[in-house]
Amino acid sequence: MKKITLLFVILISNLIHADTLLHVGNLLNTEDGDISKAVTIHIKGNKISEITKGYAVAKRGDEVINLKDYYVSPGFMDMHVHLAQEYVPKAERETKIEPEFRALFAANAASKTLLAGFTSVRNLGDGGMETISLKKAIDQGLVIGPRIFTSGKTIATTGGHGDPTNGMSKDNYLPPSPEEGVIDSPEEAIKAVRQRYKDGTDGIKITATGGVLSEAKSGENPQFTDAELNAIVSTANDYGLWTAAHAHGKEGMKRAVLAGINSIEHGTFMDQEVMQLMKEKGTYYVPTIMAGDWVAEKAKIPNFFPELVRPKAEKIGPQIQSTFAEAYKAGVKIAFGTDSGVSAHGDNWQEFILMTGAGMSNKDALKSATIETAKLLRVEDQLGQIKPGMLADIIAFQKNPIEDISTVENVLFVMKDGVIHKQAF
Repeated sequence: MKKITLLFVILISNLIHADTLLHVGNLLNTEDGDISKAVTIHIKGNKISEITKGYAVAKRGDEVINLKDYYVSPGFMDMHVHLAQEYVPKAERETKIEPEFRALFAANAASKTLLAGFTSVRNLGDGGMETISLKKAIDQGLVIGPRIFTSGKTIATTGGHGDPTNGMSKDNYLPPSPEEGVIDSPEEAIKAVRQRYKDGTDGIKITATGGVLSEAKSGENPQFTDAELNAIVSTANDYGLWTAAHAHGKEGMKRAVLAGINSIEHGTFMDQEVMQLMKEKGTYYVPTIMAGDWVAEKAKIPNFFPELVRPKAEKIGPQIQSTFAEAYKAGVKIAFGTDSGVSAHGDNWQEFILMTGAGMSNKDALKSATIETAKLLRVEDQLGQIKPGMLADIIAFQKNPIEDISTVENVLFVMKDGVIHKQAF
């Protein structure tokens, strides 16, 4: 009896301490673009424990995954998504969408995003608590999806891009509060940031200028005072929250950068002065070329957009890719982001095609979605590279994306936190 018990204990112990071994034919180093041939990635729990040369022999209980014929990289990260929404033509738009539906929609979008190879995302803007709740559900294993870093509800100003009552009859709403994401003073700005901290967000998203898809006239005008911006950034810093600013027009962008914002989203009318300022401040640029490309195309379709939106889409949409090309040449720090939720979730890979089409090297495009995104999120000690001690977020392709960037369209293997979610071979 004692022998049987001892054997049982040994068996359970072996299973508990079993590793997952990835036999990798081509391991991509996203830092320098080098390829390591024939290596084994050892995964214990949700972390990479070591990387060894050759194909290691499995111990009892180990799981072996054969990736000898594939190219392996860290999971991609998208710094600008809206999981709880997806834009539809004006004729299909519902007057009211319940928060419960948004939550279910977000879960479906998260699944699509993960299976496309994006193992982490930064969600910039919710109707309420959708992605804060979804993040918890994913972390608890209730649903599958990428690792979510969320800002919760956007902070805007009265009538600004992000004011949820824009376009509504004045008889149908009460003026929204800082808790609901609308502020008009430094004091209200502080309260709004603290509310998001209370809600459980990871960061703060503001709309520093007008936007394309809001039912308001200007897509470019600055919408926060310097005092309001300083209050937001300093309070966010006090609470350990990152900050991101939606911005199309130069003046609003400049104010946000001077206030110490961590990233500029879209950056449509960024000029050399703003680029230089961003380089001096270390501000990241998240281009979202996909969103510009998408709205420019949809603006050509009669009645797709409301009349206030269409001229903004025609003007702003086509500009983002050329601005990106200039910012890349100027040496501005760039982190990958798509604004998915404007376009369809799961198509995030198309941003790589647009970035490289504007002159970015394949290597730098891949780096923007791994190493640079990890730095922006302040998690470069956990994500963005395949190294011992890092979280086991790993994807694989048929071809080398450094040589053929189009291979990112077809991600064949997805592992997040040491768990395999896709194995299409």
